[in-house]
Amino acid sequence: MAVRVTEAEVKALLDDTTLTDPQVLAFITSANVLVNTALGTGVTDILKEIEKWLACHMIAITRERQAKKEEAGGAKIEYTGVTGEGLKMTSYGQMVIALDTSGIMASLSGKTLQIYAIKSFNS
Repeated sequence: MAVRVTEAEVKALLDDTTLTDPQVLAFITSANVLVNTALGTGVTDILKEIEKWLACHMIAITRERQAKKEEAGGAKIEYTGVTGEGLKMTSYGQMVIALDTSGIMASLSGKTLQIYAIKSFNS
């Protein structure tokens, strides 16, 4: 199936991207495969929006990470998100979660670990 969004639509959401159209298309294609697999292959407005924001998220966690804090003296930069947070790592991914009312995309970020303490093994 053809992708739902264009390079221009994705670039419009990104801040000053230096990526070429073929580079952006590679991320759109990956987003398309994931959306099709997780949510279906239909052509709806919501799937198009999810695909667009997911492509931006994929770009933001790989090629153009989102800066949380930048400094000039000493050239320091701190990025948003923590590895392992999945879609919550970027504002683009958070939009994917918000747009997907089924909750499927949020569930792809992984399961949480629960640890229970046992006071004693002796009875």
